[in-house]
Amino acid sequence: MLTFSQIRGQTKLMSGVGVLVVIIALLAIGVFAQANPSIAAAGTTRQYFIAADSVDWDYAPLGRNAITGQPFDDTANVFVQSGKDRIGKVYRKSLYREYTDATFKTLKPVSADWKHLGLLGPVIRAEVGDSIVVTFKNNTPFPASVHPHGVFYKKDGEGAPYADGTSNNDKADDAVQPGKIYTYKWDVPERAGPGPADPSSVLWMYHSHTDEIADTYSGLTGVIIITARGQAKPDGSPKDVDRELVTMFEVMNENNSLYLDENIDKFASQPALAHEEAANEDEEFAESNLMHGVNGYVYGNIPGLSTKVGQKVRWYVIALGTEVDLHTPHWHGNTLLLNGSKMGMRTD
Repeated sequence: MLTFSQIRGQTKLMSGVGVLVVIIALLAIGVFAQANPSIAAAGTTRQYFIAADSVDWDYAPLGRNAITGQPFDDTANVFVQSGKDRIGKVYRKSLYREYTDATFKTLKPVSADWKHLGLLGPVIRAEVGDSIVVTFKNNTPFPASVHPHGVFYKKDGEGAPYADGTSNNDKADDAVQPGKIYTYKWDVPERAGPGPADPSSVLWMYHSHTDEIADTYSGLTGVIIITARGQAKPDGSPKDVDRELVTMFEVMNENNSLYLDENIDKFASQPALAHEEAANEDEEFAESNLMHGVNGYVYGNIPGLSTKVGQKVRWYVIALGTEVDLHTPHWHGNTLLLNGSKMGMRTD
């Protein structure tokens, strides 16, 4: 049986650029301008060491259309084939990656169950009542941050710059400079966890908010999974499911990435021509950089979405991007329980 986290939708118009952001299944802005919600019992402090790294990301590592089982056709090659004025299927990106400790020398291995996350950052887990500590290092050439949704943060843990009247230590979290380290601290109040009609865990997200659009299109996005009080295993995962899968549907607009110029120089065989097309907002060049993917994989190249007969699987589904990123996931050969077992409906 497949269960499905409660769909939560929010849209907002990003100021200055007129881009509508649609975030489904997870988002309500983390509230800070209120008294810190009381937490009845002291929970666990969960520590994460996460860096923003510059990585060459391959949107189609299999080199073929895994949905049809055929080589890329002319339509696919618009997006995946490099050329004199085309970048192709590999792009330089900023990605959140987890390390073993504060030295940031050793990447934490990604288990087989989570290989499907792709370009998404590591899952940050907590149970209602816990605290989360994220030690963040910015290894990219651009300022970056970690802005969480759902959990409780103070001004020095918000990770979002704007004219909020604060200064000094309360602004250090907004834009962590290249090479620098900053520690974010968040609490997990009751309201961050599942509601009465939800299953035992719900999904939020975190992302860089220093330059929100450019940062997220560059790749700095990850997920937070909050489990109800008393319903978590020691690692924070829900007790009542065997397998969790996270799928983010997004048209990754590489034209708005912080690495666009670098990607042209590195992957186009005639960079001057590609730069000219980018400057002139050439429609065909722009279209070639719209990567329609799930977790940063196109044409079914995503690995690890495998389950076994008899497993209880919870799917967390996200859509992030513009008004074209309204997606309807469909499971062939299965039905799922939408919005939990109490008030949910069974659907395909």
